[in-house]
Amino acid sequence: MDQAFQLAQEGLQAREVPVGCVMLYKNNVIASSRNTINETKNAVRHAEINCIDQVIDWCTENNEDKLKVFQQIEVFVTVEPCIMCCAALRLLSVSQVTFGCSNDRFGGCGTVLNVHNHSGFFDKELKVTSGVRKEEAIELLKNFYRGENPNAPFPKVKKVVS
Repeated sequence: MDQAFQLAQEGLQAREVPVGCVMLYKNNVIASSRNTINETKNAVRHAEINCIDQVIDWCTENNEDKLKVFQQIEVFVTVEPCIMCCAALRLLSVSQVTFGCSNDRFGGCGTVLNVHNHSGFFDKELKVTSGVRKEEAIELLKNFYRGENPNAPFPKVKKVVS
């Protein structure tokens, strides 16, 4: 979790929403990333998605079966995975997700939607542990939202027609 928080701090310095993620396979870090949405101008470049891509690359480089590796992956992330990321992690059958604070707007592990344990589309429930270093994760988010997003569009002023 230390490395995930370090990555989140780097994200904050880069003016990204400060979310850091680390993926362990057999107790070894094989993927680590932070949000890179503003940097890449790509709305799906969440920390978890970046890590998924790194795991796929690692499996290719090490001649490992991706699906078998993902079943043994432990995910550590500073903020509850959003609905998209939670669905991706569940589809890949990762073994465990541990996160810091809840995601009140987009949380997929129970805060907004129960993607982690909904029985409709997935075979196996996602094991989730929440609240690890919660206050620290919240403080990083507060620090981000105190600042300005340099990539936000300029507000459009409505013209009054007389």
